[in-house]
Amino acid sequence: MTVNDSSSSAASRADSKADIPDQRGRDQRDSDRPAGSPRDVDLVAAGLVPALPAAFASGKALELLEPIEFLGSAADSLDRPLPGADRRQLAEALGVANAAYGHRRAEALAALLADPATAVVVTGQQTGLFGGPLYALTKAVAAALWAERLTAAGRPAVAVFWMATEDHDYREVARATFPVVSSATGSKLLALELGDDPTPLMPVGMRALGPNVDQVLETLRGAFPGERFSEWVDRLASWYRPNARFGEAFARLMVGLLGDRCPLLLDAMLPAVKEAERPWLERIVVEHEQITAAQSAREDAIQAAGYELQVQPQLGASPLFYLHGMERRRLALEGDQVSLRGRDAFSETRSWLEEAVRENPAVVSPGVLARPAIQDAILGTHLQILGPGEVSYMPQVAPLYDYLEIPPPLVAIRPHALVLGRHQLDKLDASGLELADLVAPNLDLDRVLGGEEGDELVAGAAADIGKRLDQLGARALEVDATLAGPFEKTKSRIEGALSGFAARAAMAVAQRDQVTRQRAEALREVCRPQGALQERVVSSAYFPGKYGDRFVEALFEQLDLDWRRLSVIDPS
Repeated sequence: MTVNDSSSSAASRADSKADIPDQRGRDQRDSDRPAGSPRDVDLVAAGLVPALPAAFASGKALELLEPIEFLGSAADSLDRPLPGADRRQLAEALGVANAAYGHRRAEALAALLADPATAVVVTGQQTGLFGGPLYALTKAVAAALWAERLTAAGRPAVAVFWMATEDHDYREVARATFPVVSSATGSKLLALELGDDPTPLMPVGMRALGPNVDQVLETLRGAFPGERFSEWVDRLASWYRPNARFGEAFARLMVGLLGDRCPLLLDAMLPAVKEAERPWLERIVVEHEQITAAQSAREDAIQAAGYELQVQPQLGASPLFYLHGMERRRLALEGDQVSLRGRDAFSETRSWLEEAVRENPAVVSPGVLARPAIQDAILGTHLQILGPGEVSYMPQVAPLYDYLEIPPPLVAIRPHALVLGRHQLDKLDASGLELADLVAPNLDLDRVLGGEEGDELVAGAAADIGKRLDQLGARALEVDATLAGPFEKTKSRIEGALSGFAARAAMAVAQRDQVTRQRAEALREVCRPQGALQERVVSSAYFPGKYGDRFVEALFEQLDLDWRRLSVIDPS
């Protein structure tokens, strides 16, 4: 990720899980599945969490995140002072917008947001076609569950979902992937796209879906001819119309799926949002050099600690974008001069930009290294729910909180979900495979399927040969010490040959039962389609079409707020 990328985006006692609505069911379900069962996956141990979040989870390198506090476990205390932000005007506007999306609790949630005694739980994502990948939906559910948890513990809370409509990554939002299974072709992935980008760098919130969305819906309807899915496509079509904008369609889908438990949806381009951002945008312009220096110092500390930067800085680049015509361009500041990246002819003064922000804050938007801080400034965020990649760049954002005097939030990593129906879970149990193997980035299926039987073909002989080699080495060195080098080379070749043979033996054992292998490959494809975790590839809209209303119910019941543990969702 580069700096030109835009984003989506005092303790006493620990809260008790027994106080959380729907948590009892999850606790009971998990108690039926003992720790260490084949379905349990520790995401950190499995190597599925980037280096910095993994370090934070172990209580290491937390100074790189200061003043932000990392919530390492769902059992950690959430009891801390609230910022007391004045959100009344913003709340009123969000209430009106959400009522227009069809949110039945819009007025009640807006009233909660307006109250400074309310804790705000924030998450967000780009407004992808048909709801984007599954993790966008699980973020919304997680925020709602955290807000319910806080409320049950005696602190009123409201969940807010930040729709990143100012982003200009059209390719990211204009596609959706659905798994299709047929007797003729087996399992495959259906990639749906709205076509080429007609207006590069235009914020997605300004774009209509366009006429291609009708063809995409017809393709989807043809791929899933069943009655349930057909009815679901009809609902999608009522939201995803050619003249509908990405943010509007996304919001209506979220409300349609999550109902009364849907977070309050915030369109980043809403005038009231931009008005609330005005003073923070202006300060970032005025104090560019000081902010850049603070962030650079933190970036040096991150690298000195042995970690890579998630967002690569660019000399002179501001963390802000400017809307020039229909193009969202990165601002560059040098001395009193302001320019736009990619437009050599554009040059203005710093005072011109300051005036532009004061008169029309809609033309300036925060990038990935400013958006979280500005979001928390206007919302008075208590808890922010982020993906592991987002947590990885938060140390680069963190200096803005102290410098701009923004009360820092607690930060938690979003839960990770894998949807497996009953028949898939039965196949997993029958296979004898560990789910951790199936979701791991690198899987040697031959080795896993060969298991101990493959190892046993070679292990005994290898142990005997190893002892003989050690004896030979000792005797050779007694004869002549210069034989040490040649002996080590010989030993290495022999061990390498044995290792290679062991791998071939394991392969032979695995391939002996082709049915077992095919089932394992099919399960692997469900868990890691296109080589990535299911939640990052498969559209949110696939699962309601396949499982109906039961899917969202299962998501609320079974999503585990302990983010280290992969939540296996069974909606069947």
